Formats: sequence, structure tokens, C-alpha cells
Amino acid sequence: MTTKLDTHTLDTSGATLTYDVRGESGDAGTDHPVLLLIGSPMDAAGFTTLASHLTDRVLVTYDPRGIGRSVRTDGKGESTPDEHAEDLRRLIEALGVGPVDVFASSGGAVNGLALVARHPGLVRTLVAHEPPAVRHVPDHEQAWAAVEDIHRTYQREGMGPAMAKFIALTMQKGPLPDGYAEAPGPNPADFGLPAEDDGSRDDALLGQNLRGCCGYRPDFDALAAASTRVVIAVGRESQDELAARSGLAIAERLGLTPEVFPSHHGGFLGGEYGQHGEPEPFATKLREVLNTR
Repeated sequence: MTTKLDTHTLDTSGATLTYDVRGESGDAGTDHPVLLLIGSPMDAAGFTTLASHLTDRVLVTYDPRGIGRSVRTDGKGESTPDEHAEDLRRLIEALGVGPVDVFASSGGAVNGLALVARHPGLVRTLVAHEPPAVRHVPDHEQAWAAVEDIHRTYQREGMGPAMAKFIALTMQKGPLPDGYAEAPGPNPADFGLPAEDDGSRDDALLGQNLRGCCGYRPDFDALAAASTRVVIAVGRESQDELAARSGLAIAERLGLTPEVFPSHHGGFLGGEYGQHGEPEPFATKLREVLNTR
């Protein structure tokens, strides 16, 4: 059976968002509200496989501002989680279906936390999967220095050298040693990346979202007081990686026991961007978590 998919656009402050709705809005109810799947800087295409395993829900995916089909009109450089949260507010309000459930991945999880802190009445349950807000891990000084170094490398040398450092950081297991950010970066060619600089500085991750996302400090008081049920999730295979450690640190600050999901940071992927997780078990776990109140 083919699920009905409709694509829409929405003008927000400084951007025109493109979003997709799978299923009929009339199928949503209080037991199974609309489920919004969000990433950053990943766009809607990254949720294609996961969506195919969640056909019992009305699903909404979108491209964040400046990514994929969503065009920025503000002329600014970097984006912030609070800006993304306001985009999400407008999107949920435009749906007109009441509070939604949200599964949020990576930078999308940071944006989801910002959304709930600002507008808790719009979200019934937020599942925030490995939010890489690194300022709360024990080695936060080293982690933030590494993020700043990646940004400086991007401004100075371009995408390849900076992305090589970013990939190495995400793969690092355990606390970062003193001086991590000062060490020479890996060879971009080792990751199939170009070493030459093409002169562009508008990469969605390195140029727009990296520092705002990783440097975000959640409003823990607002999150604790929110009517929203907040769930922090980490991947079974992500143990000791920075994004998972950040998620654990946030869960601890909120007094929550994190949920362990199958696979890794991209565990819901089924070949998108050449990456594979365990999307069917991932979807099963997500459904179980959403159905638990």
C-alpha cells in the first residue's frame, strides 16, 4: 500500500520551509497524534526508511531552514536552535492538529529541546535522540574547544579539512584528552573528502549550525516544568561517543533514565547518505516509547 504524501511550503521569519505530510490528517487522534520527525542538518530525505516502518501514524517531515528545499531569506550566516524552534512552532501551528509527538535526531534533538522549553503545549512527547549539546559533558572545555577549532578550520581551509576533523570528533570514544583541539587534523582523503578549498562557506553543518547546536545550553528549569514528556535516547552502539555522552549528561540534569535504542547515532537510516542502521527495530523501539505514558 502506498502512503499518501503531500508536500507544502510555509513562510517563516527569514525562511521558506518545505515539509511533507504522510497519511491522512483525519487518521490522527489523541492516542496516536501526528508524529513529527526532525533532524539537523539532516533534511526530510533522511527519514524515508524510518517513515516506511511507521505507517500507523500520520508523519510530518521537513527540511530545516537553509537545508534541502527550505530556502533562507534572512541573509544571515549561522542559525540557532531558538530560530529552529520558532520554525517548528509555526510548522506545528500550521498543521492545526493540536499537540504532536516529536522524534528528534542529533541537531534536531537540540532544536526539539529548544521547542519544548519555549512552547511545551505544542508537544505531547519529545524523544530526543543523542542531542550533541556538548557543554554539559564532564570534558566540556575540551569538547567546545574542538567544536570551535572545526569552525575555524572551515573558515580558514574549507569543507574537507573541517569535515575530517568533525568526523574524527564524532568517532572519538571517551573523554577528550587535554590539547585535543590543538592536535593535527586527519587527512581529508582518509574520509574520501577533498583537500582543496572551493571557496564556499555556506555548508549546512559547518557554516550554519555547528556552533549554535553544539554550544546550546538547554533551559533545564523550563524543560522540567513542561507538560511535555521528555525522553532522552541514546544508541546501543554509541557508547562513549560525544553525542551519546551529551545526551546522557542532559538526561542526568533532568533526572531522567535514558532510553537505549538499537544501533548507533544514525540507527534509523536504511541506506540514506550511504549509512545503514537498524531501521525496523529502531521503529519498533520508537513506537514502544511513544506508546508508554
